[in-house]
Amino acid sequence: MSKILFSLFYGFTWLIAQIPNRLIFVLSNTTFIAIYHLAGYRRKIVRKNLINSFPNKDIAEIISIEKAYYRHLCDLFFENFYLLHAKKQNALNRCRFNNLEVFHKIYAEGKSAILVSGHYGNWELFGLIGKHVQHASLGVYKPLSNEHFEVMMNNTRKRFGGIPVPMKDTLRAIVDCNKKGQPFLLGLVGDQTPPAKHIQYWTKFLNQDTPVYLGIEKIAQKFDLPVYFCNMKKIRRGYYEVDFELITDNPRLLKEYELTEMHTRRLEKQINEKPEFWLWSHRRWKHKPKSETPTL
Repeated sequence: MSKILFSLFYGFTWLIAQIPNRLIFVLSNTTFIAIYHLAGYRRKIVRKNLINSFPNKDIAEIISIEKAYYRHLCDLFFENFYLLHAKKQNALNRCRFNNLEVFHKIYAEGKSAILVSGHYGNWELFGLIGKHVQHASLGVYKPLSNEHFEVMMNNTRKRFGGIPVPMKDTLRAIVDCNKKGQPFLLGLVGDQTPPAKHIQYWTKFLNQDTPVYLGIEKIAQKFDLPVYFCNMKKIRRGYYEVDFELITDNPRLLKEYELTEMHTRRLEKQINEKPEFWLWSHRRWKHKPKSETPTL
């Protein structure tokens, strides 16, 4: 059954990639009506997340953000359907990467770096950076439950210069690059929710107690890698730009949890500026802290 559903999905997304943008946006607008007004897809989760994250906003402001989020979410669906089948140059035109000279410079010095982002804007487009830099572009991801979809997504990432790396193989991929003398950019999403048994640290994030992976901090310190925040902005529907902001180039000089706080605060600032572009339908706060877990 899963193979049949995948084949239907693949055919549908191929058709989407053949139609003009203006028609894709018509479909997105129609999908918004269906999933927000008719189906109410995860509306209770989104509303609760927004109210808890912005206690100073009134209900009218919350609903305005909520609707803008669902419109963006529908755009996101169709943007990524398109990306699965788009010609390379058409896909590359969807995201402009600014100040790439920072990576050209460190590549010339034989150095690697960590790029940290959140589920903000269209994070799948970060994989396109592999076509703009000489570094190996390693994108860490959580494996999907459906192997057909995972293969399809990874084939798309590879087509645009990315090297998909399952989360459990992150250290192995780094060691392999180092053995080959190949500088790399390691892309990590900083707002993943750790499984309850793997939670080691809690912080305040969007006014709520939130568990945070320590992987970015541990990897940066272990391999002495500079860390850059990927500040993505949505220019217009279907198009984005990214500025790279240095968080630290001396991770080993930082105290325990300090780097984790730094990249978490930067993501929080991004969300506060334009909240509608973050993934509010994600169950980010499904775990509650225990008193013995470190927190700041």
